[in-house]
Amino acid sequence: MFFLRSHYRHPEFRQGALDALGVAPGLAAWGLMTGVAMMNSGMSTFEALLMTLTVYAGSSQLAAVPLLTAGAPMWVILATACCVNLRFVVFSAHMRPYVMHLPRWQRLVTGYLTADLSYVQFTKRFPHVGSDAAHRRAQQAYLAGNCGVNWVSWMGCSVLGVVLANFIPTHWGLGFAGILALLGILCSLASSRLRLVSAGVAGAAAVAAFALPFKLNILVAIAAAVALSLILEETRRHRQEQA
Repeated sequence: MFFLRSHYRHPEFRQGALDALGVAPGLAAWGLMTGVAMMNSGMSTFEALLMTLTVYAGSSQLAAVPLLTAGAPMWVILATACCVNLRFVVFSAHMRPYVMHLPRWQRLVTGYLTADLSYVQFTKRFPHVGSDAAHRRAQQAYLAGNCGVNWVSWMGCSVLGVVLANFIPTHWGLGFAGILALLGILCSLASSRLRLVSAGVAGAAAVAAFALPFKLNILVAIAAAVALSLILEETRRHRQEQA
């Protein structure tokens, strides 16, 4: 994405990069503490670097690390990581019309590089799919610039955290910057009554099930929010059909 001339020479590439720079410090601090957490969990340097480069999902990494430390069964670790990342299924479905004109390899690279913040900023700037080739090039250029800054911020500081884990104490609380970034995403996406209700239900369920072992309260929260949202959506649709 980044090395295609039509992307990095487009004005939207710079705009995407500038937008990403606004959240890069929080993302960098979160990546730094994720690298430290992986090393403190007992992972080797190779394992931590491999997880960082292949997973590229801070929330699922942080959810999986304490489970690895506690010796949780593999199915619990995989289920937790998959459930935490279920939101990317929704993101991908929404992004599909924007990228279907691209070759498969570019779609795969775009899917790997598009994170939460990139998705939110991209869809805000381009709420509708490009109607012509020029508009589509602008969208891809913006996404390339935005994803590039996010990827470098995360990977660079995550690798730094892995390398300097013994010199960065976890009580600094730098990971809280990542939580603030996620809260920003939550506020941006909570644009309807149904989304607000689902977020509230997920939070309440996570707190109520906090005592469950192996962070299973995360799975409970996701399941409760999804189930209630489906019920409310089906009820609304049924009422509209009757009206």
